[in-house]
Amino acid sequence: QVQLVESGGGSVQAGGSLRLSCAASAYTYNTYCMGWFRQAPGKEREGLAVIDIFGSTPYALSVKGRFTVSKDNAKNTLDLQMNSLKPEDTAMYYCAADSVPIWVCLPSYELASWGRGTPVTVSS
Repeated sequence: QVQLVESGGGSVQAGGSLRLSCAASAYTYNTYCMGWFRQAPGKEREGLAVIDIFGSTPYALSVKGRFTVSKDNAKNTLDLQMNSLKPEDTAMYYCAADSVPIWVCLPSYELASWGRGTPVTVSS
């Protein structure tokens, strides 16, 4: 069973930064497609960025250039550095993972395992 635990959410003013982390087992971390998604109230879930087992990191256009996904090999965490935050970034942020071929490891793909999420609120 894949277990994912997100942390790092909080409240920040527009223009600020936050760093989210997703803790996973070593097996998941090293062999699964992992990614960050978000869901704002009343909106559909949106894929933000994923990282495949070779380190490729496709991003959604809405966050490209502002958000950076990376792996911390010492901690087995998937991190999401979020800069230049906007009020429209307010959402619950989720980490997800799945054992899928690398050609479907994309923000648009629905991964199978999910964490409980961490909330991010950006005030204007």
